[in-house]
Amino acid sequence: MAIFKMEGFLFLLRWLHLFFGVIWIGLLYYFNFVQGAFFAETDAATKSGAIQKLLPRALWWFRWAAMGTMLLGVVMLAIYGQQNPESFTQSYGVNILLGTALGLIMFGNVWFVIWPNQKIVIASAISAASGGVANPAAAAAGARAGLASRTNTLFSIPMLFFMLAARHLNYETDPAKLGLLAGVLAIILIALELNALKGKMGPLTTIKGVIHSGFGLTVVFYLLVELLAK
Repeated sequence: MAIFKMEGFLFLLRWLHLFFGVIWIGLLYYFNFVQGAFFAETDAATKSGAIQKLLPRALWWFRWAAMGTMLLGVVMLAIYGQQNPESFTQSYGVNILLGTALGLIMFGNVWFVIWPNQKIVIASAISAASGGVANPAAAAAGARAGLASRTNTLFSIPMLFFMLAARHLNYETDPAKLGLLAGVLAIILIALELNALKGKMGPLTTIKGVIHSGFGLTVVFYLLVELLAK
């Protein structure tokens, strides 16, 4: 049976990678496109109840879907790279490695920025609802989680583009020029991630701004790839 061959095994990995990815990115868009606007408009009691009971459940699926997506993606990349090492100097490699870099940064934001800060927000809401004192650090923690989440939404647009482009968008590459391309892309990614950790919302304040910036970043990355990889 085809499913029991190596190609079938890789197919199963890709299928599960997409399954977990749909959950992860779907919840990311829910948080940013739906929940944020709802929290801004609803009354304090409803918001508190949602933070105590809805948010922990959604964040459980969110972070573990991110974990599943990341682990399966790394395994697939390692297997494919071992079988086709030359592919990493071709358009496939440029596209998949850029998409992977974006995905790994997003994974890091989920587990090491969004989740720790949201735990503070949730604990504060539970404390206040049970007659205790709200944590004064909760507002700042929520803002840090929000900026990291908006940054992940920004990154998700080029990440999905280049993941799909790996198999469906081919172009010529010059291996001697890939180091320069990697350096330029790294500088941009580091700058954007530093803003996610220490900066301000800027154009990410609104959903429209996030979407426009995401597509704009995709165009910038694609132009850099076309100009510097050849």
